[in-house]
Amino acid sequence: MKFPLYIAKRYLFTKSKSNAINIITIIAAIGVFAGAFSLFIVLSGFSGLRDFSLSFSNEFDPDLKAIPAQGKVLNISEDQLESLQQIEGIAEFSKIVEERVILSYKSKTNPAYIKGVDENYRLVNKIDSAVVFGTWLTKSEPQVVIGNGLSRLLDVGTFNYQNLLKIMVPKPGKGQVTMTNIQDAFNARQTIVSGIYSVNEELDDKYVFTNINFAKGLLDMGDNEYSGVEFKLIPEASPEAVSTEIKYILGENSIVKTRAELNDALNKMLNSENLFVYLIFTLVLTIALFNVVGSIIVMILDKRENIKTLHSLGATPNQIKNIFFLQGMLMTGLGGLIGLIVAMILITLQMNYDLVMITPNLPYPVQMKLENVLIVIFTIFTLGLIASYIAAGRSKKALA
Repeated sequence: MKFPLYIAKRYLFTKSKSNAINIITIIAAIGVFAGAFSLFIVLSGFSGLRDFSLSFSNEFDPDLKAIPAQGKVLNISEDQLESLQQIEGIAEFSKIVEERVILSYKSKTNPAYIKGVDENYRLVNKIDSAVVFGTWLTKSEPQVVIGNGLSRLLDVGTFNYQNLLKIMVPKPGKGQVTMTNIQDAFNARQTIVSGIYSVNEELDDKYVFTNINFAKGLLDMGDNEYSGVEFKLIPEASPEAVSTEIKYILGENSIVKTRAELNDALNKMLNSENLFVYLIFTLVLTIALFNVVGSIIVMILDKRENIKTLHSLGATPNQIKNIFFLQGMLMTGLGGLIGLIVAMILITLQMNYDLVMITPNLPYPVQMKLENVLIVIFTIFTLGLIASYIAAGRSKKALA
């Protein structure tokens, strides 16, 4: 292999007498460089956007969440709550109540979801850090913390005691009930808006937070009835192992979901977009590698007399084929490596110096990940291998 490699390096790095061949070789190398550079930039950009998108849900979604397997109510006794506290790996947990409600403020109404939380909720989630106006819930009076989107839709502010927010929910019941007044079909409570939070558009338009006892009173729920339990795990805990223990304590009427499972639709969408963009840029890179094929074929035609001389001196057809195969691999490898290094430098600069901004205060999110480096190297190597093999096969015709 030393003989073909030596000749391949000479052919690649030695300037040819034909300017056309030199230009074709340079264009092929630039194409590989641009393909590797753009592929890594795009993958790093999507990794940054993925982490940026999930960072919003991380403020709202817990590490684990237990919900009813059927229906809307999960019955949890005091003994079960004490058993949950004994599970190794759980840092904190919070009992919650969720239900769809109607919000009414002055002459405006809007559907939403009320989420009653206990005093441990701020230890499980970071939602209180997302409060942009007012304060988080206190026990002094019935209060709610409303999303920024809902506050704009209803035109409601904080601590307006002259105009209280009205929350209505259909009364639970079975069978057909005849009512003379539509108001009799709803439980209604008035409350003060103590704060406005902002996480993302979807959550801001959906949830209203309140104390769990206020929510239970509105929904006519019993002492041991909850919509679910949210858990925060210690860093070294295994979500699978903890989920199994939670499931054992709460019984078959419960389902335990991880954060990824709670955001299953979002994760699938992000993964699909990432795959789609990867395939597009791989296609672009494949087209760029046709230049490598063309460059090697032109080189074979130019070196036809040299090939016959090498063959006369004892070089086998396979050795001659390996010369041009290795030339293609060297061209692909060097071009791809330089493109990858330049792209990594640019991503590092973006991470540290915010070269590209989405808004005046928000830099474009990027992430430097080893898996993206390996994906680019594997893609370049595989496509370069195929292109070089196809082009090197033409060397045998030069011996005819």
